[in-house]
Amino acid sequence: MANTYKSAFIDLTSTNKTTIYTVPANTTSIVKTIQLTNETGNINVQVYITDSSASVEYEISHTTLAARSTENFAKGPIVLEAGDIIKLQAATANTVTGVISFLEISF
Repeated sequence: MANTYKSAFIDLTSTNKTTIYTVPANTTSIVKTIQLTNETGNINVQVYITDSSASVEYEISHTTLAARSTENFAKGPIVLEAGDIIKLQAATANTVTGVISFLEISF
């Protein structure tokens, strides 16, 4: 079993739901942070997780990011299984950037 800490950087260039991270096969991931920064006026941002084993998408956060602010959208650890997907959506394109930090446990 290998444990690997990783980060994926985010730049939301559209207002569509954007896949940020998909858990690889034979892996469990523990998401520690989903830190997003808003570069302009107040913007609504949603975080979704697709539970691939149940074929269901859940909205886990819906926040209005204030202008020139940063927020962590993961208020606690989020445990994901192989194939699960994290998606983000912002009401305005080209204003939200950030990073997701996670631990991948491969078996």
